[in-house]
Amino acid sequence: MAIVDHKAVTREVLLGFWKVHILHHAAEEPVVGQWILAELRRHGHEVSPGTLYPLLKRMERNGWLRCETDPASGLRGRRYYHLTPRGAAVLEVLREAVIELHHEVVEEAAEHARARTTRRASTPSTPAPLTPRGNARRRTARRS
Repeated sequence: MAIVDHKAVTREVLLGFWKVHILHHAAEEPVVGQWILAELRRHGHEVSPGTLYPLLKRMERNGWLRCETDPASGLRGRRYYHLTPRGAAVLEVLREAVIELHHEVVEEAAEHARARTTRRASTPSTPAPLTPRGNARRRTARRS
């Protein structure tokens, strides 16, 4: 039985999924870090602030998000992350990739599973008993 290294999966795969999720929600309206943490947790992802905030900073450095701090809340004010035009273009590319990936990984896999189930249902579940037909024919042929 294989053991899944959850840290490796998070580092190698889920961070990318989280970025797509963040861009998606930022396209709808500006997002706040604490809301993103709650949203990702709602989907079953345990993300720490120590992981999320550097991720948001990288997305901001890439030009995908623009951060705006509420001036009325002082130095440690709430930060609103807005989707930039560059982020919208990235999101469009990612949506196309997600559609293709979903088709291959989910839909085609389901089709293959249905086909395997159909083949199993149409074939007998227990093998037919072995009969000495082949040997009997050979014996008969030798006698003639």
